[in-house]
Amino acid sequence: MLVKEDPSTIQSYLEDSSNTPGGHADKIIIPENIDEASAAFKKAYADKTPVTVSGAGTGQAGGRIPFGGIVISTEKLTKIKKIEKIGEKGYAIVEAGVLIKDLKASCERKRLFYTYDPTEQTAFAGGTIATNASGARSFRYGSTRKYVLELTLILADGEVFHLKRGDVKAKAGTIKFKTGKKDYEIRLPTYKMPPTKNSAGYYAKDDMDLIDLFIGQEGTLGTIAEAKLGLIKMPKEFLTMFVFFKNEEKALKFTRDARKARPAAIEYFDKNTLALLSEKYPNVPKDREAAIFFEDEISTTEDKAVEKWEKIFSRGGISLDDTQVAMSEKTRREFMEKRQFIPERMSEMAKHSGFPKVSTDLAVPENKNEEMLRHYRETLKLAPFLYFIFGHIGDSHMHVNMLPGSKKEYDVARRMQLDFVKKSVSLGGTVSAEHGIGKAKKDFLKLLYGEKGIREMIRVKCALDAKLILGRGNIFDFF
Repeated sequence: MLVKEDPSTIQSYLEDSSNTPGGHADKIIIPENIDEASAAFKKAYADKTPVTVSGAGTGQAGGRIPFGGIVISTEKLTKIKKIEKIGEKGYAIVEAGVLIKDLKASCERKRLFYTYDPTEQTAFAGGTIATNASGARSFRYGSTRKYVLELTLILADGEVFHLKRGDVKAKAGTIKFKTGKKDYEIRLPTYKMPPTKNSAGYYAKDDMDLIDLFIGQEGTLGTIAEAKLGLIKMPKEFLTMFVFFKNEEKALKFTRDARKARPAAIEYFDKNTLALLSEKYPNVPKDREAAIFFEDEISTTEDKAVEKWEKIFSRGGISLDDTQVAMSEKTRREFMEKRQFIPERMSEMAKHSGFPKVSTDLAVPENKNEEMLRHYRETLKLAPFLYFIFGHIGDSHMHVNMLPGSKKEYDVARRMQLDFVKKSVSLGGTVSAEHGIGKAKKDFLKLLYGEKGIREMIRVKCALDAKLILGRGNIFDFF
């Protein structure tokens, strides 16, 4: 077990992609196996020392940033213990610190496919489970939750608890279960979760599986040490395309048609985002108002896949001259790099301006998607700063990214952000579709579930973490 106390080392654990300020910790503990991690939690619990679990630092909501106490990092828990193929499907058993890109590469060598496809491939497996992360391909494949078969958890007091999906189910809104040391009885929150992609607060349904309580709990109920993850058959290939549009309405019409074909991903880029891309990629047209990027599994032949989409293009009055197709693996990688370049470039611009990027992670029901986009457009007409709208339009989950250049502009951006959150909730949507709540969006969660919902979540936390040491400041405040 490594222990680091020098300020320069601690500093690197006080930040993530959210740029949440003010983090501080007494020391960093880096266990090299699950037993060491358990021992670290046992000591912290005995001493009533607050613990923040640190993953890769790719989070967007400040979840790993400590405000006192110690940090326990999962960076040395990097074993891919097993990848097993059963028929055309399979599973992987991985420790929490395994990089998603390494997991995916190991699966592919056995012709298996882990569906989660984040923009940031260096995310840790444990962190993606703790936030119920999704990504571009969630339109077809769903979020991380769908593929979690088993978890090895370290509870607040350091007890190691292994849990299989199906082992424990709630009855009438209450979950009862036993570990080696204790009997638990937990009354679940009574709120109704949005019918969208969602990573806001604790998962809660009357008849839910216990394992789902620990997916998306952001390190507040226990720490994910190891997971067994479901894998599917490796797709033969992906058809990857950009389609460019002269107006936004045509892009929206195409999206409505494309959804019916159930591709892996449908991504939207507005005019400002295309202009940003054209800085690095000259083949991105500068005279278009919008673009759709999509990926579709090729299950038979590429010709048949292209033919299917040509019919969709024909119905929408789209010329093949308005498309770019990845005809090689090299071109496909370039297309994926374009998608990944956008948030990276925005973060660079925000750092250069000296003011944080202000963004949204909202998803609404499919029939409210276009109303939400119109609201973005009408509100942002008044924006005194550069902004971008892009993201997972297939899931009705587009990100607004605002780049203020002054304190006054930053305040305007924050007011607009709050307005967008309220609009999403009014349409039956969520306040966080994939990034989690962390420390940055706690006020938004109150808008979604109200004070009663927050109290019900705190009740769940108290049942599992009686000394309230885990993930202080994440999801809600209790001091």
